[in-house]
Amino acid sequence: MTGPHLVIVGGGFAGLTVARDLRHAPIKITLIDRSNHHLFQPLLYQVATAGLSPANIATPIRAILSGQKNVEIMMTEVTGVDTKNHLVLTQDRAIQYTQLVLATGSTYHFFGHDHWEPYTRGLKTLVDATAIRRKILLSFEKAEVETNPARKKFLLTFVLVGGGPTGVEMAGSIAELAHQALKSDFHHIDPKMLRIVLIEAGDRILATFPESLALRATQRLQAMGVEIQTCTRVQDINAEGVRWGDTRIDANTVIWTAGVVASPAGKWLGAQLDPLGRVRVNPDLTLPGHPEIFVIGDTACVHQDEKPLPGVAPVAMQQGTYVAKVIIRRLRGKLKPRPFRYLNKGNLATVGRSFAIADLGSFRIAGAFAWLTWLVVHIYYLIGFKNRLLVLIEWAWAYFTFQRGARLIPEGENSKNTD
Repeated sequence: MTGPHLVIVGGGFAGLTVARDLRHAPIKITLIDRSNHHLFQPLLYQVATAGLSPANIATPIRAILSGQKNVEIMMTEVTGVDTKNHLVLTQDRAIQYTQLVLATGSTYHFFGHDHWEPYTRGLKTLVDATAIRRKILLSFEKAEVETNPARKKFLLTFVLVGGGPTGVEMAGSIAELAHQALKSDFHHIDPKMLRIVLIEAGDRILATFPESLALRATQRLQAMGVEIQTCTRVQDINAEGVRWGDTRIDANTVIWTAGVVASPAGKWLGAQLDPLGRVRVNPDLTLPGHPEIFVIGDTACVHQDEKPLPGVAPVAMQQGTYVAKVIIRRLRGKLKPRPFRYLNKGNLATVGRSFAIADLGSFRIAGAFAWLTWLVVHIYYLIGFKNRLLVLIEWAWAYFTFQRGARLIPEGENSKNTD
């Protein structure tokens, strides 16, 4: 196909939405990603806690776009952008574009303490999730045969740094895994030995939720045995655990859920960035001075009602749909649409079995009905009928049997931070 060439960098929610919404557009599209799959990140914590297998929440990008004739897919690492000559630079070639969408996501943010990284693990990729799963499961295996009480306690202590939705969901899932799914499988581990600590720098967990719902989630976690430390800033993380002030927790497993920073895309562009490295964009999500370049998803800093939009999947998908509409209007010679505006359909977070919180605007609920709502929403947004069916079966099995099927520890699996 000759004519306009759109290059999309990033196969996450934002980039994939742009490509799919342009399936009938008369434009050549090249989608570039360093992975060959689209990852449903909201369920990544369930892979990390053995609730789901990696293949349940990841789908090859080529399979998703296989019927779309105007798309070519490249699996490679982007190293920069030449805005003057309209080139996307990769490890081995330069790709010409007429329009460019950067949707490159985010990575971990250690707030100036990058030396902590060898001793903890974030949760952004399948490699992260399977490494955390391996760490958790090996901790139980080692604790089962450990005769030293202090060492056993060390192995059975899990610390999560960051009380946002990911930290809360991870803490609840670890507690559920330990107290239910593994309780009958290990004969020399008393569930009372288990210690799960959730650390939050703010004055409460789930700061993006109404305080009443955050309180319900706090009460639920505490009932599951999770210790919650608020107003607590971690000062050190090393091989022995976590420290703040005069307090130290010896822990074999430390999971980082405290924050993220944007990808290097802003530096490629030489753009104006916010403190988290996100590109400050125009109201139509274009780069100032470059109407041919769109920046969306976690890579973009977009303010609405004087507040920055959160880096969540619904924002990314709505931005992707908006950009696709702008591109279609350009192809048809029409004026650009109104500035992008995010329609917040609500926030959801689950806390273990049969309990979730839901902030749906004026409608706020906590408990089993919110949990069912959470299930339906996540099944709906999964890509592919097969994944939806498999996840539904896994959840049903876990609900009725209290067992989790993805508890294998493959030999040779990425072993960073597992010993």
